[in-house]
Amino acid sequence: MRWIFTIFAAVLAMTAPASSKEYADLELVIATDVSRSIDSDEARLQRRGIAAAFRSKQVIDAIESGVLQRIAVAFIDYSSRNWNKILIDWRIIRDQKSAYAFADTLLKSELTFGRRTSISDALEQAAQLIDGNDIEGTRRVIDVSGDGPNNFGRLVDQVRDETIAKRITINGLPIMNDRNNVFSRYNLPDLDNYYRGCVIGGPGAFLVVARDFKDFARAIRKKLVLEIAGLVPARPKNSRKAGFIRAQIAPPQNVRPAPNGYTYKQGCDIGERMREGYWADDDT
Repeated sequence: MRWIFTIFAAVLAMTAPASSKEYADLELVIATDVSRSIDSDEARLQRRGIAAAFRSKQVIDAIESGVLQRIAVAFIDYSSRNWNKILIDWRIIRDQKSAYAFADTLLKSELTFGRRTSISDALEQAAQLIDGNDIEGTRRVIDVSGDGPNNFGRLVDQVRDETIAKRITINGLPIMNDRNNVFSRYNLPDLDNYYRGCVIGGPGAFLVVARDFKDFARAIRKKLVLEIAGLVPARPKNSRKAGFIRAQIAPPQNVRPAPNGYTYKQGCDIGERMREGYWADDDT
């Protein structure tokens, strides 16, 4: 089916009358976590990793191998709605020059930092960007990364379901950060399983896991190549076991299967329950 839509888009782009609409193989919003759990060094590692990916031969080759040989990309720094920032509005990337220009703009932009972690706010804003642009993509994807669960705003799985109903796929890049593992209020040792059961969804949705922030560059490059090419990685045979959750956390109230059939047994409201737990500082 993907090839049918791809061919249809190519034919449409060649035969449609002149208009202001731009056609592309992919509409992609990259949403990067800048909540208070992210320090300056980690923020720079994310920025540099994404810039390096767009300068890589693998990503540029993937763009140029598409039917239309161009993708559209927007970039959001997210934490929660009032702190989110559209760092780069829609750019058409079709070759090395435009890919390098995107990377340069990203590296020259000042770091932004916010409060709380609302993956749901990021998904809503990204979906609005996709629905409100003048681009017609064969595929529409939100690429969201982060080092913790949703703990603010609407429940993330509800927003996920609304987003994929709009023909938008959500892919995830959980950062398995062990820094301050014992003391971090929102540490979730099985963050990859949380993303699998509560965040990603839609046709061909997948995860690429970063072992830590230093591994982010490798993970995002791999993820972008797969997204641009419309491929899905093979799932590891042995998934990560569920991690320890504090005794103070209330029992899950939101346990249900994701559209992909996977159920996150801790409940998709785990971040919200962590926020209401033992500690009072809620600005992560």
